[in-house]
Amino acid sequence: MKISTSLYFDRSTQQLGNVQANLSKVQEQMSTGLQIVKPSDSPDKAALVTRIESELARQTSYQDTLKAVNVRLTAQETALTNTSDVLSRVKELATQAANDTLSPADRQTVAIELSSLRDQIMSLGNTQDSNGNYLFSGSKASVPPYSKDDKGVVTYQGDQSRMKVNVGDSRRMNLNMPGTDAYVRLVRDDGKGGKVGVDFFQALDDLVTAVKSSDHTNIQRGISEVDGMQQGVSDGLAQVGTDLSVVDMQNSVLDQVVLRLKTTRSDIEDLDYTEAATRLNKDQLSLQAAQSSFAKISQLSLFNFIK
Repeated sequence: MKISTSLYFDRSTQQLGNVQANLSKVQEQMSTGLQIVKPSDSPDKAALVTRIESELARQTSYQDTLKAVNVRLTAQETALTNTSDVLSRVKELATQAANDTLSPADRQTVAIELSSLRDQIMSLGNTQDSNGNYLFSGSKASVPPYSKDDKGVVTYQGDQSRMKVNVGDSRRMNLNMPGTDAYVRLVRDDGKGGKVGVDFFQALDDLVTAVKSSDHTNIQRGISEVDGMQQGVSDGLAQVGTDLSVVDMQNSVLDQVVLRLKTTRSDIEDLDYTEAATRLNKDQLSLQAAQSSFAKISQLSLFNFIK
């Protein structure tokens, strides 16, 4: 078989180009630490990595949502804990006011502090998160849940909605707590053998009025109602504590999912440096051999023997 000089040079150039391309590819892989530098290296694996990246982005979004929920729940927990502490002081003062040894002037002083504590509880009920949204307004996050009119009557301006957010592919949880779930309405005898509902802050105002007027009967009723207020706040705290536990558990689940996805991605795209270094040495040797043989064979000519 005869091989023309032109064909020989074309084949040699092609072979050298292939070896250099392989060497360049290995060098690029080692510099990036990846097996798949561009999709054309392995289309099926590149598509799988893309799907894994999309899944990781979704799980990271869930984790970010959980962080926001955790911050909000922690703020709710702080507000309700402080409310419980203030109510304990309210009960202490109300019990003190029920003592017959106190003079009307002393009760006026107690009533002043009780009014101040009522305002403090209202302020806690109007707590906002870091984004300026009110914690206890239900879905009306931009509206203060509790507002006082010209007559000093406090009314609830929020709603009863509980907003939910996705924290997993099949997991949703509460983002907020309506104020009425913690600052609960109380049931009071109407004096006619029936029952009537009384707002949280109205009950506090009635207690203040009873203390001012030295109305022992209504002071005792107010003391009993403070117990109901504390129970409502305690139930709210229990709900917040449960939601915080859910956040912790869901974070643990997401951490495991993210770890599994990252491990799978690493198995697919991360480079085995030992194997790559072996290929690099092999390709370098192949290139040197091809260059050496080409240099020697290209010098062969019949004219060298007929001089």
